[in-house]
Amino acid sequence: MSAALLNSSVPRRQLGRELRRLREERGRMAQIEAARVLTWSNSKLWRMERGEVPVRTEDVVLLCELYGADLKMTEALAALAPKTREKGWWHDYASIPSWFELFIGLEEAASHLREYHTDLVSGVLQTREYATAVFSMNQVEVPAEEIERKVEVRMRRARLLTRIEPYLPGFGIVLDESILRRPIGGGRTMAAQLRRLAEAGELPNVSIRVLPFSAGLHAGLMAHGPFTILDFPEPNEPTTVYVEELTGALFLDRPDEAERYAWTFTDIAGRSLSEQASRDLFWRAAKEYE
Repeated sequence: MSAALLNSSVPRRQLGRELRRLREERGRMAQIEAARVLTWSNSKLWRMERGEVPVRTEDVVLLCELYGADLKMTEALAALAPKTREKGWWHDYASIPSWFELFIGLEEAASHLREYHTDLVSGVLQTREYATAVFSMNQVEVPAEEIERKVEVRMRRARLLTRIEPYLPGFGIVLDESILRRPIGGGRTMAAQLRRLAEAGELPNVSIRVLPFSAGLHAGLMAHGPFTILDFPEPNEPTTVYVEELTGALFLDRPDEAERYAWTFTDIAGRSLSEQASRDLFWRAAKEYE
């Protein structure tokens, strides 16, 4: 099995893209029409095409028959279906929504990630105390054990920074300066978090830079929030942009979408402080919180 297929997220997305392509080639058949013919809910087919859920072999065969796929294509997609059920470590955490499960799987499979954050420190860089403060900010009261589970997921994601097998992923992370100035969890928590950023920036595969207020107008302001660009070692897995929203997320993988976000990130990075200047700023800001 190739390195990018160590979990179900990549095969789910591959299968979803192919099923969507077959449906659209069948006279631009709408999702709702295909679901109606098979007496499925529209949400079932929608989530399958988005790669959010495991897919049964029988359902793949039914869709291929509906779309008029030839035997070779049907067999290839049916063989991919069992891979959509392979579980990663995050499947042990039942409280994770399906769209975020998909992101964690893609994050695990990516060979390089470019991240821009405007409000909070990147999840893979957060300390336990900082993450706890973030997850404690809820609209309704949440049990302490659920908060702890969410924090634990975040801590386990951080292992990507130093993972060796199957490969060491690269990270290019840009943080808006406002993140440094927004106290989360109190002075001691912020000081520890900023020290963590300075130390993580010393890793050979991690670049952390600050976009200062003095940068003025920049392309990130047009993006209307944070985003992550994921590149994969598999040649057939497209560069994907992850944009998280309050109740879900967008996964953008059309070439024109990825190129626009890549250009935006390049502009942001070009206006940011150097890695060394950013680390110096983290250390100075940490002392201010102590």
